[in-house]
Amino acid sequence: TNLRKCMESLLPVSELSVLLFTPQSFRSCLIILMSDSKVTVHFINRDGEKITAKASPGDSLLDVVINEDLDFDGFGACEGTLACSTCHLIFDEEMYKKLGPVTDEEMDMLDLAYGLTETSRLGCQICLTKSLEGMVARVPESVADIRQTKDGSA
Repeated sequence: TNLRKCMESLLPVSELSVLLFTPQSFRSCLIILMSDSKVTVHFINRDGEKITAKASPGDSLLDVVINEDLDFDGFGACEGTLACSTCHLIFDEEMYKKLGPVTDEEMDMLDLAYGLTETSRLGCQICLTKSLEGMVARVPESVADIRQTKDGSA
């Protein structure tokens, strides 16, 4: 599955101490690595400000936003269950090509995303690897969330 491929892409299996899979969680890429190296991620928020965070390989970008308590209004409403598009992020073309294929389920949700681009992905579906070090993810101007209007007001 997509989760297994994500996990196996982090390190060769011989370098993993433990590899855990949870059937109901698409947002949590759970592994324990022999090293505790971090990956640097840069987010550009809706105001154009750059916010830098460090996270463990295997964390999804949604995990990074939650764990670092980043204030992106409405982000991750479904908590990574692929039931919304609120963790929509936009990447430059070079980085987008490194992210791996989009599943049909993710594409279905992306179709609902506000400000969809050719390089849009859902943060809950992007698991960090060392090859993504220094990645930049732009948060769209607004979010398509049934709890809000498109301008972000309640």
